Amino acid sequence: MKNLKLFIQLTRLDKPIGYMLLFWPCLWGLTIAYNFENNLNKYFFYSALFFLGSLLMRSAGCIVNDIVDRKFDKRVERTKDRPVASGKISVFLASFYALILCILAFIVLINFNSLTILLAILSMPLAFTYPLMKRFTYWPQLFLGITFNYGLLLAWISIYETISFTPVLLYLGAIFWTLGYDTIYGYQDIKDDEIIGVKSTSIKFKDNPKKILYLFYMITFLSLISIGYLMKFSYIYFIFLIIPFLHFFIYQIGKLEIKSPIICLKLFKSNNFLGLIIFLNLLIGKIL
Repeated sequence: MKNLKLFIQLTRLDKPIGYMLLFWPCLWGLTIAYNFENNLNKYFFYSALFFLGSLLMRSAGCIVNDIVDRKFDKRVERTKDRPVASGKISVFLASFYALILCILAFIVLINFNSLTILLAILSMPLAFTYPLMKRFTYWPQLFLGITFNYGLLLAWISIYETISFTPVLLYLGAIFWTLGYDTIYGYQDIKDDEIIGVKSTSIKFKDNPKKILYLFYMITFLSLISIGYLMKFSYIYFIFLIIPFLHFFIYQIGKLEIKSPIICLKLFKSNNFLGLIIFLNLLIGKIL
């Protein structure tokens, strides 16, 4: 039971916000691509596969992140007790766990068409080099957004076996969504990060965070509007966009207090609800 508890801590399975934020863009891409006049079995099956893939790859990514950042994690109050940083799990054992998770993720992946499999494999270096970005650039959140939302494109390709402008536009919006919520997340550790020399958009824009968040979220919101226009969604879709609008600009930005880690974490976690709302909006637009 002790080893199981350490494994759960290592993979963050007790914190579903991480794999859900990876899963929602996959479901968005699948929803805008799928023809709901056909049998729904394939839609539900692919949704389950993308959920399992998100769960497994996020867990593997957390392990790689903890291995790479173990020296930094020891010096940050929030992360010093993580299994690898604290020495409760060795680097070798953690690496073994990551390998097993990747093998399981590959078993999930081979259920898709060949192009989806190829592009997913090509994205692996992106997923596992993200932890290094905070050492070299103030924009690791941008790299995370590119990586974290890649499943949106894969979901589209799993249906059409090709790419087009529509999913790329939504992918762009999702990247800036991630830029926004991960900037908010970063304010939890900003004092420790500045001391140890870790870079982030949270540090870069600490003097005027709300201004840059308005820009990030406006790009996301405009992409959602554009998707509705390009896909000829009904007016109901545009009416329900008021909910993401209020969540972006009134709730997240309006209530942001960068000196309060508790508030920052609460606002960050609220993006799970926002991912669900955007999915329901896209589903309503597609079927009505």
